[in-house]
Amino acid sequence: MLVIIKKDYEKLSKEAAKLVADRLKKKPNLVLGLATGSTPLGLYKELSRMHKYEGLDFSKVTTFNLDEYVGIPPSHDQSYHYFMQQNFFKNVNLDPRYIHVPQGMAKDVDQFCNWYEDRIKSFGGIDLQILGIGSNGHIAFNEPGSSLGSRTRIKTLTPATRKDNKRFFKKNEEVPKYAITMGVGTIMDAKELLLVASGKGKAEAIHQSVEGPLTAMCPASIIQMHKEAFVIVDKDAASKLQGTYVDSWEPITIK
Repeated sequence: MLVIIKKDYEKLSKEAAKLVADRLKKKPNLVLGLATGSTPLGLYKELSRMHKYEGLDFSKVTTFNLDEYVGIPPSHDQSYHYFMQQNFFKNVNLDPRYIHVPQGMAKDVDQFCNWYEDRIKSFGGIDLQILGIGSNGHIAFNEPGSSLGSRTRIKTLTPATRKDNKRFFKKNEEVPKYAITMGVGTIMDAKELLLVASGKGKAEAIHQSVEGPLTAMCPASIIQMHKEAFVIVDKDAASKLQGTYVDSWEPITIK
């Protein structure tokens, strides 16, 4: 696990985008796992800029999103389909045939979850999975107590997560109670992980994930067991870390 601490949110976003762009240039048909939430927005903005002004090509990329609310249609302005379309998909040249976001309106959720797992496998697995982190240490919607070997499934959202999300909805009763999410085991199958976090509100979660014990009560702590995990945070999110970490990432070139 490589932990990189940047001065602020803008710099962490650019650092994360630099890593994604490096992987894409090396493998044009990259299978990219995507996350929603406020933290990845800067990363998606920078990747969109690199596509527009530097010719970063997404035409052969396949994407798989981590999660989606159950019971909210893709057209809803708080659905993750809508979020990704507005903040990333419409800004780059992804082929719509190879964009995958969980179907929160699926009639048979269990059947869909099995299909999603099989679909990921059919593309050879995820090459690089982007992750955010919740204030309680959840990744995707794998809440504290989730099995560390779990697969894509429906999850009941905790009161803490629903509280974090209610600012996006007009009424408390509109906040979804369930979500389809990739499991921790699914996430760990990715060849590389890229976790981004910003702000003091994420400081304890980052501390527990990076330096705390491996525990299902902090699902993100599982990244300690991944052989190729990158954690890019700003100084506020890193404020409770005790170790010494680097401030930049560069690809290794062997001459």
